[in-house]
Amino acid sequence: MIKTTNPYEKIPVKVFNNQRQASLWIAAEIAQIIKQKQTQGAPCVLGLATGSTPIQVYKELVRLHKEEGLSFHNVITFNLDEYFPIPKESLHSYWHFMHENLFNHIDIKKENIHIPDGTLIKEQIEDFCSYYENLIIENGGLDFQLLGIGSTGHIGFNEPGSSINSKTRLITLDRKTRADASSSFYGIQNVPKYAITMGIGTILQAKKIIIAAFTEGKQRIASTVIEGGISSQYPATFLQNHKDTLFVLERASAQGLTRYQAPWLLEAQGLKGELQIKYDLNTAKKGVIWLSQKVGKSILRLQQEDYEDNALLELITQIGQGNCGIVNLTVFRELSQIITGWPAGGRPDKLPESYFTQKKAISKQKIIIFSPHPDDDVICMGGTMKKLTNQGHEVHVVYMVSGNLAVFDFDALRFADVLKETQNMIGGNGKEFYEKVRTQINEKKPGDVDGPDLAYIKTIIRRTEARSAALCTGVEEQNIHFLDLPFYETGKSQKKPLCDEDKKIVNDIILKIQPDYIYAAGDLTDPHGTHRVCLESILAVLPQVKEQLPNLTTYLYRGAWQEWELDKVTMAVPLSPDELYEKRIAIFKHQSQKDRPMFPGADSREFWQRSEARNKETARLFTNLGFVNYEALECFVQLDVLQQLGEL
Repeated sequence: MIKTTNPYEKIPVKVFNNQRQASLWIAAEIAQIIKQKQTQGAPCVLGLATGSTPIQVYKELVRLHKEEGLSFHNVITFNLDEYFPIPKESLHSYWHFMHENLFNHIDIKKENIHIPDGTLIKEQIEDFCSYYENLIIENGGLDFQLLGIGSTGHIGFNEPGSSINSKTRLITLDRKTRADASSSFYGIQNVPKYAITMGIGTILQAKKIIIAAFTEGKQRIASTVIEGGISSQYPATFLQNHKDTLFVLERASAQGLTRYQAPWLLEAQGLKGELQIKYDLNTAKKGVIWLSQKVGKSILRLQQEDYEDNALLELITQIGQGNCGIVNLTVFRELSQIITGWPAGGRPDKLPESYFTQKKAISKQKIIIFSPHPDDDVICMGGTMKKLTNQGHEVHVVYMVSGNLAVFDFDALRFADVLKETQNMIGGNGKEFYEKVRTQINEKKPGDVDGPDLAYIKTIIRRTEARSAALCTGVEEQNIHFLDLPFYETGKSQKKPLCDEDKKIVNDIILKIQPDYIYAAGDLTDPHGTHRVCLESILAVLPQVKEQLPNLTTYLYRGAWQEWELDKVTMAVPLSPDELYEKRIAIFKHQSQKDRPMFPGADSREFWQRSEARNKETARLFTNLGFVNYEALECFVQLDVLQQLGEL
């Protein structure tokens, strides 16, 4: 069994800076196992996973085959699972996924590929599952198993409650699992209710296992599985008993671990040399906020014994010269300075009530708000947008992708009907266009790409909603821009890689506007990964842009899918009850996303409800730290700070 020196981590963990580095390392590990087996003249039996986690691993394996001669002639594969029922040719089948991302590009023998069969009739499944189990055994068992992890802690499709001894079988999918998959199936109603999956007992027979979790969205479940107790409610925790399992994370998904949340606790366990904690202001903020929340006291009420009892005595020594009051006051003052009602500066006076007035800033700034989808701007920072326009700044909103995938067909048809009725009065071919849209809807099967007229009308719906919402926050119409970045326009949930054309479009709009401030989405856990690609396009051009705009300041916002950790926040903008209500009204302008959005993720709340809840919760957390009881707070992190922390 692999040993871990970290007393909190019950599965060995390897953390990389980003997903690409982690994926390249995993691919190299797989390649090494294949080569070792080749030198022995033996077959290499691999258990393979699907989903977003292994895509870059498979891409690197293909590269190793094509550019470095890695052969798969001796490889036998067994996939973890498959939806049921589902035809092999479906874009959503794992048979299609594996062939598109790996098998079609390497020299593996077709007879060596094994994937659970989603085309069987139910009466055949039990016999097939026994056959699948026996086939793995006949081939000598799995030399290596690659796993991802679901938000419920499932591995394969072994849902909560699965037995440690379970074998390959038909399983009913948890609603949360189906909700997580709904973004690929264009709605939960299209996600199959069943799947055939290897059992946990089958997986645990593998000689070596690597389980990977990437992105901020996997933070909570990764820390639960790695540091929590073994429980059938989190099936991945059974891996704690496996003799050779490694959990691979990137920095974003690892942040929930104690080594990042409270590294001083590990230092107290004698791991100081391994951790090398630097006791600076950032550590002080993190430590004091953590301590305040743990003991339930406001910052200025923390006492010496609170620090001593929670392994933070060194913080007092390094930062407070042995006096906890100095540490308390230092952190309190630092946090006080990040709360401001003037997000672009230019505050005309120092009166507290100026937070909630419409006084103009003494200096006018140019601001770009980059919104990945057409509603991210108002969901995440609608209150701040209203403040910026009220204070007289020149605010530009740049919508990066069309977001047309997120419109229901019935909404598109209704919109085409409005166009038809309008053109009956003013003249035009509205009826002809309506019939085209209706035909394309009727002929479309679940998962098919929208026809051109249907895609166009959905784009127009999102565009007009975005314009209405931006105008509602005070943005002038000429300052509303739509980029329709090419990487997004595939008509599918899987997008094209970011290309030079995308970067050029982003670069050109920045240089055209010449902003003093940029606000961009740091909310990177949206279902299709669009936010991440949009941010990458901005980060790619910023170094060149800053040569011409050296004073440019960039902030990242969140709110639709997650919120910033308090110790990272560099600006918190308070909202009054009226301002929070005005933000809600702006979000309501996105009628196609109201009540039941196409891609809600696992959260059943509407986006305005999520946003308000997060803004109010942030205000409550600040109140508990000892600050004014604001109605709500929108939080931002300066890009430079995240880069200095090594988190971007």
